[in-house]
Amino acid sequence: MIIPNSYEKIAEWIETKDVVLFFTAGWCGDCRFIHPQLPEIEAEFPEFTFVEIDRDKFIDLAIQWDIFGIPSFVALREGKEVGRYVNKERKTKAQITEFLKGLNR
Repeated sequence: MIIPNSYEKIAEWIETKDVVLFFTAGWCGDCRFIHPQLPEIEAEFPEFTFVEIDRDKFIDLAIQWDIFGIPSFVALREGKEVGRYVNKERKTKAQITEFLKGLNR
């Protein structure tokens, strides 16, 4: 999981890799619930680079991507959105895996 420290780094990852943006926040219980499962999910989808975005630190980006609930996931290929799993509900490993499988690998 990549944890960028600037908007420029996030843009670099989006422009150069196929990414899954994982919007989260330190205070988010549902985010902490799924976080331990992410290494297994990442291993199952090596075609994507997973980028953890702190919604509070990068609030302008969250607004730009219409992220109003966390945890949320936005998948991009060649800088273009190919799918999103965005809502305010707790997400399970199975739900996230199903979402990523549905991206027409």
